[in-house]
Amino acid sequence: MAHKGKRIAAALESVDKNKLYGLEEAVKVVKANATAKFDETIELAINLGVDPRHADQMVRGVVELPNGTGRAQRVAVFARDEKAEEAKKAGADIVGAEDLVETVQGGTIEFDRCIATPDMMPLVGRLGKVLGPRNLMPNPKVGTVTADVADAVRAAKGGSVEFRVEKEGIVQAGVGKASFSEEQLSGNIRALVSAIHKARPSGAKGTYVQRIAISSTMGPGLKLDITGLEA
Repeated sequence: MAHKGKRIAAALESVDKNKLYGLEEAVKVVKANATAKFDETIELAINLGVDPRHADQMVRGVVELPNGTGRAQRVAVFARDEKAEEAKKAGADIVGAEDLVETVQGGTIEFDRCIATPDMMPLVGRLGKVLGPRNLMPNPKVGTVTADVADAVRAAKGGSVEFRVEKEGIVQAGVGKASFSEEQLSGNIRALVSAIHKARPSGAKGTYVQRIAISSTMGPGLKLDITGLEA
């Protein structure tokens, strides 16, 4: 059996694996257990009653977290001419067209979010096999294919989070940092859960949100009482 360090052992002892925690209590416990030497990310794992192999059960979207993510987002924009200048002025880290396509095709991906103007999509479409598996492919459904690149860049920099259900029916997303206040984290969690409720697909049957767990990067997970988080 692997040896558990004192920090991890103490964190595990503070958690009741069988308990459904209210949001405020869960946030307090998770923050108390986030004792690593770096500012841990607070994460949600949400089990949904969907099978994303079916197109009418796919869940994806974007949500503006009211208190930001606490993480500096590197944003790339595929655009030309005036739109490229708008993206730069809005704070985009990387802006380009054919040159940026070549860079990405060469294996250099130095960004966390990707935005494209509609006219660039025939070019960007070539990068599907590279950007798709990293969940970086621009998509009009989540506002990353848009002519309004300035607003899209500001949203990405300001705390918007893109979510997408995985093949097991789980959505995972960061909702802030351990250094955030309990109120900030609770507000972000409510915003994410609300967005996922609003993104319920037409093919979802029965119980949509089945389970929610919250944890920090290095801490144990807690089960949330979802009744207080229902839309």
